[in-house]
Amino acid sequence: MLNGKTILITGGTGSFGHHFVEYVLKHYEPKKIIIYSRDEFKQFLMANEYREYNKDKNILRFFIGDVRDEDRLRRAMKGVDYVIHAAALKQVPACEYNPNEAIKTNINGAMSVINASLDSGVKKVVALSTDKAVNPINLYGGTKLVSDKLFTAANAYGGEDGTRFSVVRYGNVAGSRGSVIPFFQNIIDQGGKELPITDYRMTRFWISLEQGVELVIKALEESRGGETFISKIPSFKITDLAQAMMPGCEMPEVGIREGEKLHEVMVTKEDSFHTYEYEKHYIVYPHYDWWRDRDVIPGGQLVEVGFEYSSGTNTEWLGVEDIQRLLKTDLDKH
Repeated sequence: MLNGKTILITGGTGSFGHHFVEYVLKHYEPKKIIIYSRDEFKQFLMANEYREYNKDKNILRFFIGDVRDEDRLRRAMKGVDYVIHAAALKQVPACEYNPNEAIKTNINGAMSVINASLDSGVKKVVALSTDKAVNPINLYGGTKLVSDKLFTAANAYGGEDGTRFSVVRYGNVAGSRGSVIPFFQNIIDQGGKELPITDYRMTRFWISLEQGVELVIKALEESRGGETFISKIPSFKITDLAQAMMPGCEMPEVGIREGEKLHEVMVTKEDSFHTYEYEKHYIVYPHYDWWRDRDVIPGGQLVEVGFEYSSGTNTEWLGVEDIQRLLKTDLDKH
């Protein structure tokens, strides 16, 4: 599907962008991949990583720009087939302290991406979401909820043959910047003897960078506009993660932080009325007048009313040994 196509990634120098580029270049032959971000130093480092590959093929292009700048986005999207919107302010404390900036990037930036995509004739847009957008209790989650709603509703403006917008939702990617794994690893590297746990009951979903990329590719391939794609992935206890990374360590309970949840929720009970289960993922379909039942992707089954997909009640779990194996295979190679 991506052969001969031009793809633009906002926030493309982040963890997801790096692995997306690596995955696409390995499995497809795109015409062009445009990295759109505002940090010229990160672009410089990324360009150096692919210097030898890009020397002859000239596939990777780097655009300095902010998603808040609709005119710059429109210029960057000229001739683009697909857009992956990964740019966002993601750190919960930073968003709480700088709410106006979070709104400008996560909400206004989403509108800029939508408008520029519609005006530029982009075929499909996939926006990355987060578990924190589900029943949000912090500003970051609130801005991402609004962003998700904007991308879903944008399909009403695309017309029959216009731009199609969909959303991919998952929790913290294992090993990504800001997740608990690098936090624990930094303590270990500094010679620490204990790993602090905010709450012994806390659970999270485990998704690798590759699984995250594959879900985005699936959304690009299958989406008809308005869907929210959610991978079926295992859960783990934070205490088991700590023991996997430092066996036998002390785990002082330090108390849950502001804006933090005990468990991640990907599909709410309220969403169950419009959620279909597939072999390896769920899709939450929109509930708008313009949505047509015939647009449901074949192969799925409507979940039971009241169904909830939560890391605390998941049916698939990782133990300490499972986590150690995944840490080795999923993280060492990245």
